[in-house]
Amino acid sequence: MLSFLPAPVRGTLAALLLVLNTLVHAPILFVFALIKLIPIPALRTWCTRVMISVAEFWMRCNSGWMALSGNIRWDIEGRERLDYNGWYLVTSNHQSWVDILALQHVLNRHMPMLKFFLKQELIWVPVIGLCWWALDFPFMKRYTKAYLAKHPEKAGQDLATTRKACEKFKSTPVAVFNFLEGTRLTPAKHAEQNSPFRYLLKPKSGGIAFVLDAMGEQLRSLLDITIHYPGGNPSFWGLMCGKVTHVVMHLELKPIPAEFIGRNYQEDEAFRAEFQAWVNQLWLDKDAHMARLGIERDIRLEVPHFVAVGHILQRTDLLATVPERFAECCVQPFGLVALPHPVQLPEIDINLFWHAKYHRDSANRWLRQLMFELFAD
Repeated sequence: MLSFLPAPVRGTLAALLLVLNTLVHAPILFVFALIKLIPIPALRTWCTRVMISVAEFWMRCNSGWMALSGNIRWDIEGRERLDYNGWYLVTSNHQSWVDILALQHVLNRHMPMLKFFLKQELIWVPVIGLCWWALDFPFMKRYTKAYLAKHPEKAGQDLATTRKACEKFKSTPVAVFNFLEGTRLTPAKHAEQNSPFRYLLKPKSGGIAFVLDAMGEQLRSLLDITIHYPGGNPSFWGLMCGKVTHVVMHLELKPIPAEFIGRNYQEDEAFRAEFQAWVNQLWLDKDAHMARLGIERDIRLEVPHFVAVGHILQRTDLLATVPERFAECCVQPFGLVALPHPVQLPEIDINLFWHAKYHRDSANRWLRQLMFELFAD
């Protein structure tokens, strides 16, 4: 362990090891990818298995520098039910940039390598794009409704292209992965969406519906993963610096409803509503599970208004989250210290209301103007 080194030094060493790990393994993938172009089915299958082994060793090396940089406690539930030779549709909540490496560490060699449906443009990402291509990650090009309205001849072409890309999975077990939320959870995004879930963003059903339409007959189960970081959602740099100390991951296998196979999500409105309801129920169950993990604010005291906050903080060791201007007013009178909040919080709208009959009243207009001058940004 390198815990005796300062965190920035550990982070720098981990970053160098990650880059070196990638640069060493990428050329090996490219060699077998070129051999795989030879149109001999048995040779292609063999090359695919070799390249998957190379990618799995790359993941093991990443687990190595993670262990070297820090000491992570892994609490894993449900992994024993996985089959390395199975076919899975996999989804998870998205908490942090760390999620991908955490998933690869936990699932490596316990199930087929995770593969993502990628936008066609990502093939041009230096080094990594070619690695994705060599490992048969499906690249797809989806058309918007506006584009299809102008080019109706393209209708169904994106699905046909994806189905063709998925043909190669028939001979090799695969786990197709999708983050249903589409983006990482932050308080600002949660507030912006007005999400009905306490710990999650709203799930998007179109992605996995597209996967099921393309290769539903091959996928045997849904692996629903819940990720939680008890110490708070970490940054990728925090992981490399060894600041991630605890990861909780719950894995649950669920059946894929047979009636969803072969249905057209884009054109069948009734199916689209039924499928979204199924996805929403998955997220309700996940939200309840995260609540059981104890993800709660530690609220020691509630007050009806801010007036008492200064007096309470002055006499206790409690902390309070308050608006910045209120904090500035409390610091000197009560001998307090105000610091920026470590978590990005959503902005709070403050509204001013008045009765319509006083809209043109001079005294009321003066008071409103004074309020704007004092409190508006």
